[in-house]
Amino acid sequence: MNSTESGHPYRDSSLPIDQRVEDLLSRMTLQDKAGLMFHEMAFVSDLDEPGQFGKPALRTSLDKRINHFSTLFVPSAREIAVWHNTVQEAASRHPLGIPVTLSSDPRNSFTNNPLTALMAGPFSQWPEPLGFAAIGSEQLVERFADVTRREYLAVGIRTALHPQIDLATEPRWARTSGTFGEDAELVSRLGVAYVRGLQGESVGPESVSAMAKHFPGGGPQKDGEDPHFAYGREQVYPGGRFDLHLQPFEAVIAAGVSQIMPYYGMPVGTEYEEVGFSFNKAIITDLLREQLGYDGIVCSDWGILGNTCWGVENLTYEERMRKALDAGIDQFGGESKPEVLVALVKAGKVEEKRLDSSVRRLLREKFALGLFENPFVDPDSADRLVGAPEARAEGLAAQAAAHTLLENADQGPASLPLSSGLRLYLEGLSAQAVGDRASVVNTPEEADVAVLRLAAPWQSRGEPGTPESFFHAGSLAFPAEEVSRITEICEKVPTVIDIYLDRPAILADVEQAAASIIANFGASETAFVQVLFGEAAPEGKLPFDIPSSMAAVEASRSDTPHDTAAPTYRYGFGLRYS
Repeated sequence: MNSTESGHPYRDSSLPIDQRVEDLLSRMTLQDKAGLMFHEMAFVSDLDEPGQFGKPALRTSLDKRINHFSTLFVPSAREIAVWHNTVQEAASRHPLGIPVTLSSDPRNSFTNNPLTALMAGPFSQWPEPLGFAAIGSEQLVERFADVTRREYLAVGIRTALHPQIDLATEPRWARTSGTFGEDAELVSRLGVAYVRGLQGESVGPESVSAMAKHFPGGGPQKDGEDPHFAYGREQVYPGGRFDLHLQPFEAVIAAGVSQIMPYYGMPVGTEYEEVGFSFNKAIITDLLREQLGYDGIVCSDWGILGNTCWGVENLTYEERMRKALDAGIDQFGGESKPEVLVALVKAGKVEEKRLDSSVRRLLREKFALGLFENPFVDPDSADRLVGAPEARAEGLAAQAAAHTLLENADQGPASLPLSSGLRLYLEGLSAQAVGDRASVVNTPEEADVAVLRLAAPWQSRGEPGTPESFFHAGSLAFPAEEVSRITEICEKVPTVIDIYLDRPAILADVEQAAASIIANFGASETAFVQVLFGEAAPEGKLPFDIPSSMAAVEASRSDTPHDTAAPTYRYGFGLRYS
């Protein structure tokens, strides 16, 4: 008899969750338990189609009893909802019928990196987390997270692989855009609001569980490099501020965050073993579990066993798995080899009761989310709810409000907001977006005002299309030839510069030349034009310092906020139109 039709106690929603967990656990095979401890990537496609990046077909993973999957690219809300239902139907045919938990990286902003965050697509589009930090409103963050929750629920996504509550204390770090900036108090407040918006007061059938990352704080990267890659594996604490980076995690733990993800990096020059955090028992068990009192799910970052195994490169795959289990990891992100775990148990190298402790946490969340009662979603509702007009309007308003005014001409045509009827020379902004507010000309010489939309500088890494190529890393300074080009335009015509700050760009070289400078943290052309012409006001304040030079960045301490000498603009700076 199919488990969905059985009278087993774990199917009885009137029973306490812990009783249901113990009943189901008693019926699970070793293979069932092992499969639950893997969190694989999945693609919206036929279940028998081979996955991308060399991943197996989804049906193969389901047959291995893997039932946690993170989604990547999504064509439409209806398509993901239909696909989700197909996956749940396939999972229900396995002997115990354990429902699938679908997860997602952030997908309501502008970042387009398959390893960290995704373009919004059919979902409502808001500023990056840095933009929410610029606005500084807990109420707005909670509202955003609630909209995210509703959109995720509509398509079947039940775990958010966010918020990212690292402190952006190293200006060069490529993951800065996903943070709430460098101030621990602000990050803590907004992180709690984010968790509350996703989960509510506690995890329940209307919740999306939140996975806060990256414990114990991924910001203090040596030279700003990222530990997705071997050259960025070291985290350093020259200012002795390790505890400061724990503050946001302490806050979200107190708020009931359901899951936590450690980062890839390995601590260097501290009291802790110099191995990746997911292999680090003193970090996961002693610090997170015992000292901070956290008893939720700990899921590793993606691929720690087969790829980003920093500090344990000399160990075999099996040995790394054992070390991570001993450290306290409940689930292996991005891995798909439960058969290795089964073999370790059968060989007596891992005790089955060790699996049980993690499986209890994972099952408890599935029951709390109501997945056993309502595993399916309504594709018609998904089309109607995801990216609804009200949510899109709220997202657009937040994009506009997050703009941060850094310089404004006292007088002249480039004083913001712009008057209508000007002749504009545009770069990075379409004439269509400007509409009839101004006339667009082809050269700076013909213009009353030049408007340049720029992005913070970065140095290209890796071959185009490779994971490395998506990370904006390296120098924060504009190349000399770009400075010359921008300055030349500024000398010909009063110029407004709008710059996308996914990292704190060095603006000293262009600050004196431009008439007005405004920063955005993920904004559409529509949102920017509204701010440009005063139809919306810039309300942001900088969520980090803007360094004055790369020399100042290189001399600063990677773990210490507000630590670059004589910054061009200080944290919290932001002018107003009025």
